[in-house]
Amino acid sequence: MCKSKKSTNIINSTTTSRSMATESLKSTPPPSSSSSSSSTINPPSSTNKYPSTSTNKYPSTNYSPNYPSTSKSWSFSSKTSLSNLKDSLPENPHIYDFSEISKATNNFLQKPFSSSSSSVSWRCSLRGKELILFQRKFRRQIESPELQQRLLTICRSHHSSVIKLLGATTSGNYIYLAYEYVHGANLATCLRNPQNPSYTVLSSWLSRMQIATDIANGLDYIHHCSGLNSEFVHNHIKSLSILVTEDSLNAKICHFGTAELCGEIVGKEGSSSKNFGRSNSKVMKIEGTRGYMAPEFQASGLTTQKCDVYAFGVVILELVSGEEALRYVFDEGGGGYKRISVIERAREVMAVGGGELRKWVDKRMKDSYPVEVAEKMLLLGLECVDDDPEKRPDMGLVDGRVSRLYLESKNWAEKIGLPTDFSVSLAPR
Repeated sequence: MCKSKKSTNIINSTTTSRSMATESLKSTPPPSSSSSSSSTINPPSSTNKYPSTSTNKYPSTNYSPNYPSTSKSWSFSSKTSLSNLKDSLPENPHIYDFSEISKATNNFLQKPFSSSSSSVSWRCSLRGKELILFQRKFRRQIESPELQQRLLTICRSHHSSVIKLLGATTSGNYIYLAYEYVHGANLATCLRNPQNPSYTVLSSWLSRMQIATDIANGLDYIHHCSGLNSEFVHNHIKSLSILVTEDSLNAKICHFGTAELCGEIVGKEGSSSKNFGRSNSKVMKIEGTRGYMAPEFQASGLTTQKCDVYAFGVVILELVSGEEALRYVFDEGGGGYKRISVIERAREVMAVGGGELRKWVDKRMKDSYPVEVAEKMLLLGLECVDDDPEKRPDMGLVDGRVSRLYLESKNWAEKIGLPTDFSVSLAPR
């Protein structure tokens, strides 16, 4: 089931105010495109920019109460409702000029916000919005009409657990993606604080179940609800790509749309992409993160939604244990380094059973968690990382199971008197 936020849920005013907001919305003409035609993609003529007023969530527009012409109370409420509605509606994607992003990043001399082998990002401001600008290289060239259609669909997607893509621009073999800026820290840092390994902001079982639920909701939305007749693949699910917000400790998925817009997804029906260089040859560079790549992806380089399910299973095991997906430790007996996988360790725990689970669950939660729910989460994580992609559950089923386990955890917390609403600072300890 899709968990997308409905824009109409924002309006919480009285019936009278909603009626006036609907009337105002119908009577207000769309903004002129003459001043923004160079910066946005014009939506198809069949796309309805505003939500339908025929739904049960709005009162009939035939109802016309008699308000005094000088009344200000309903006018203020209507303006507030319209403002909230406008803020909640997805915008058309911005097509930035290269000169705009060059100026915003001081000709790319500004200190990078983050850097990796596949991308560089800068925190900057474009057209009055604070955002994170990512520079990535095209894996395959995508024809302009297809790129515009993908960008239009992705930018109009809206979910509380997915960081929104605001717009993009291209230059040569590079694409620049502008995402909204959200204050917080990535999940890997929250679980394994490099400055203080014995401390974690996610010290309660319920906070980790909240993270798992948010990720599952967002990933299910990406797979099934982000576009009509589309099956998007994220292809970058890992603890470093999950942002934990500081105010509420909710999770948001980063980099949605990167795989689609950079040409990482191949074999899609109707695709008109062209390959760069030798990507059709027998030697093909596979880009991924060790510990999160599904076996079939490592073998073929082709990513599917089941690859996302595999990566999410790894994240579940990280949340339960607090361990890294893959690490190397020095083997004193052999004199070398030994590879330790959280998947292999989880399989050992499940095989042994008994009290082995308590030894494996993150000790920083101080044994304060429902053991039965922890066992179910461990089992779900192992199902998601099955070597056979056909045996992995669909993300919709995973989302439903995680949501039920979250409710079980919340009931458990209420029974023993633990706080269920809290906020924690992510500042270093």
